[in-house]
Amino acid sequence: MDHDEALSKLSRQLGYTFDNDSLLIEALTHRSVGSHNNERLEFLGDGILNFVIAEVLFHMHPDMQEGDLSRLRASLVNGEVLADVARELNLGDYIKLGAGELKSGGFRRSSILADTVESILGAVYCDSDFGTCRALILKLFDNKLKNLPDVDTLKDPKTRLQELLQSRRCSVPSYEVFEVKGQQHAQTFHVECKINEFACVTRGEGSSRRKAEQAAAEQALVQMQKHFSAKEK
Repeated sequence: MDHDEALSKLSRQLGYTFDNDSLLIEALTHRSVGSHNNERLEFLGDGILNFVIAEVLFHMHPDMQEGDLSRLRASLVNGEVLADVARELNLGDYIKLGAGELKSGGFRRSSILADTVESILGAVYCDSDFGTCRALILKLFDNKLKNLPDVDTLKDPKTRLQELLQSRRCSVPSYEVFEVKGQQHAQTFHVECKINEFACVTRGEGSSRRKAEQAAAEQALVQMQKHFSAKEK
């Protein structure tokens, strides 16, 4: 497949034909190629994508609070989801990479694929207008917007534990680092989560204090859910 044919095939997959093909070429050019690459278009596309998804969620869920809307948006606008979109478009077949990235399989790397999706969105906006770019985003994210996760499953264990306890008018947990192991650049934090009202003490570890707290909270959450379930029987 020659260069022009490849661009035409990708345009058909996108459902959008560029007036200025150089924008699409730029969007597909990774920084490993040289100074003329897709980073600026990626910056622009990222901003547009975040706004469009935020706008759609805002109207889809008129009663949802800001925190939950943010969690839903983050479940859609992230590297993993964008890489999936890229794979659906077979973007790896079109990305221009430098020799090093090409040799290391950069066309399969999720971060490169995700960045390229945002770059293409930026390119479409520059080639047309906001409405056209918005329509493309809605097309690419159609199934994902129709199958949004339950927002409660997106909350981290600390948040879920605190909400569970507050809903039962119980005191909130406390967290304390009781040990830090390892060298400065590779530390492991050990944290205790205490819920004094129930004499509940759990422990967690992680590469940061936050991760250790989440691990401890997850264990406490399991214990508290079992406790409250048993009381309700």
